[in-house]
Amino acid sequence: MNPLHNSPWRNLAAGLGYLLLVIALSTGAFVQAGWSLGDAFYFVISTVFLVGYGEVHPIATPLLYTSTIATIVLGWLGITFVAAALVQFITFTQLQQLLGTKRMKTQIAKMSGHVIVCGYGRIGHMLADELKAGGITFVILDREESKLTEATAHGHVTWAGDATDEAVLEAVGVHRAKALACVVPNDAVNVFITLSARNLNKDIEIIARGEAASTKSKLLRAGASAVVEPTHIGAERIAQLILFPQSAKVTDSGHMHALAAGLRGLGLELEVMAAAADGAMAGTTIEAVERAAGGTMFVVALNRKNGEILRRPNPDTLIESGDGVVAITRSGRSAPPNH
Repeated sequence: MNPLHNSPWRNLAAGLGYLLLVIALSTGAFVQAGWSLGDAFYFVISTVFLVGYGEVHPIATPLLYTSTIATIVLGWLGITFVAAALVQFITFTQLQQLLGTKRMKTQIAKMSGHVIVCGYGRIGHMLADELKAGGITFVILDREESKLTEATAHGHVTWAGDATDEAVLEAVGVHRAKALACVVPNDAVNVFITLSARNLNKDIEIIARGEAASTKSKLLRAGASAVVEPTHIGAERIAQLILFPQSAKVTDSGHMHALAAGLRGLGLELEVMAAAADGAMAGTTIEAVERAAGGTMFVVALNRKNGEILRRPNPDTLIESGDGVVAITRSGRSAPPNH
């Protein structure tokens, strides 16, 4: 079914179309009676919109009388319909916005232990998709209407406002939330958001994005629980693709993406670590590495430097220098020194 069917949009479009048709036909009729196009158009417009400055030329023939009466009647009907459709459109739009805001407010009021995502840019978009895949309840907070419209289209709960404003953070349930992600592409804004959120909720987990190296310490002092640097993550990912392309194919599969999303919901991560020659893992067995990690890491695969992949390797398998270790780790764990 056409989405405009029986809607204010359709009514307004139909009214304008009808009015334009009346103007075109009436103008043509006066041109047919011998008037110039300019005079005919001016007279029709002034008649249709009920201005009535007077006739441009005398109305002296039956054709002119008929054309004028038809223009007045049909034009009045068109103007009345368009005015009514315009009022309907404005009222419907405002009512839709009001109901949409009320619905979002009701949904947010029911949330507890949820995540607040501040900023729906490139990273916010990907983060929302990952949280949704992991079954995590969250709300998107942004100032730009276009971004919120996009987020709503993806089925996300949204709220319009400035995340640095404590009243806005309270509106999205910061007191009841378990975590807040500051992923606005502006370090200064992320610092202010962190300060505001920490001031309102001393126990909330705050994960902040920091672009500049000097911002990390500021965010931590402001109250961030952890700071993510996208450029560093990107560099690590590129290194993984270069060093361990076979493992990258495994971890990038649809099945593994779903597994990774589920693991994140449990506070776990799936990652590939390089066993450096002077690191803690090279020259030791998988069992020894897992024991040294104290239960924070579980090796699920080993990518040999020659390209061979050992899935579910034996505990006594020796990790060699240059190998890629595919492991499930606890979020926030400390990696073995130099891997």
